[in-house]
Amino acid sequence: MKFEESKVLQQLPKQFFANLVKKVNAKIATGADVINLGQGNPDQPTPDFVVKAMQQATADPADHKYSLFRGLPRFKQAAADFYEREYGVKLDPETEIAVLGGSKIGLVELPFALLNPGDTMILPDPGYPDYLSGITLAQVKLELLRLKAKNDFLPDYADLDPQVAKAAKLLYLNYPNNPTGAVATPEFFQKTIDFANEKQIGIVHDFAYGAIGFDGKRPVSFLQTPGAKDVGIEMYTLSKSFNMAGWRVGFAAGNADMIEALNLIQDHLFVSVFPAIQDAAIAALNSDQSSVQALVALYEKRRNQFWSAARKIGWEPYQSGGSFYAWMPIPAGYTSESFADLLLDKAAVAVAPGNGFGEGGEGYVRVGLLIDEPRFSEACERIAKLHLFDN
Repeated sequence: MKFEESKVLQQLPKQFFANLVKKVNAKIATGADVINLGQGNPDQPTPDFVVKAMQQATADPADHKYSLFRGLPRFKQAAADFYEREYGVKLDPETEIAVLGGSKIGLVELPFALLNPGDTMILPDPGYPDYLSGITLAQVKLELLRLKAKNDFLPDYADLDPQVAKAAKLLYLNYPNNPTGAVATPEFFQKTIDFANEKQIGIVHDFAYGAIGFDGKRPVSFLQTPGAKDVGIEMYTLSKSFNMAGWRVGFAAGNADMIEALNLIQDHLFVSVFPAIQDAAIAALNSDQSSVQALVALYEKRRNQFWSAARKIGWEPYQSGGSFYAWMPIPAGYTSESFADLLLDKAAVAVAPGNGFGEGGEGYVRVGLLIDEPRFSEACERIAKLHLFDN
């Protein structure tokens, strides 16, 4: 017998990152010493105290049973305590926190938890490619909101067609932003809440890089803005803040109706997250955050070092204020993809082409600050030999 994938699965977008990895691996297979600046996978280890908390938890027979469907109350309490301590936001752990096996799960499942086939939702362009998966699975209509350099990659809601704004039921945002590294301001989030109330649109803020802000400025939580919980939720993951990408744990926080929708769909899909992982997450959230501060300092040092190396060869970066990416314009005469392919082929330097994040990313490449610092200088020295930025 031969089994075909469903029509819905056949319509899923191609995995952009999988294709990028395939190209890089093919170059490595030739024996090339590839400097991989295209990845978004944290390179530092999980803090030792978190690992030890996990080791202790896995030895506890109580953690060997099925988890509670909606997560451990102590984990939800830790998440609520974290938000109150770090952002001054009060949350009810039972009604305003949903436990997630990584924030990607929540971002992909939320459209078919809240919307009906044919409904309209809005995504940022450029944006995280996996947002598109939820669009297809939920069979909803996609509209894009362009992020422009002249606006520091913050959307201007006046750019939306009035009919789109009227029809849309959900809007995704992501700051600090992947791929641009742009950061939001309190004023922007206030405009967002005003827009959401006026148009009756739910807001989902992907705060994956919430801990990573530079130049003495801490990223703003959407939930810090008065009225935020009335219109939306925020997705928080421990992947970036605590180097726990492979652990797959996070949570959503905010509007109780949206949280209940997430919890309900997860009642049917999962039996929550392995309890020992939740216990390790509690240790991370309840910590003094010194490990996070050290990590942010490392990323800022790397950003500054890469910027310096790039400027020496005439490659001027976008002035990003957060995340662990540099957003770099491409030289004239190339597309994002042809430029990325050239760097990989001729310099053995891998970057992520900006068009992989949407049409709004054309004209840029994304550089991940996730390798040892000396390799940034070496990468730029290799690129300089191509004479792409000579005056």
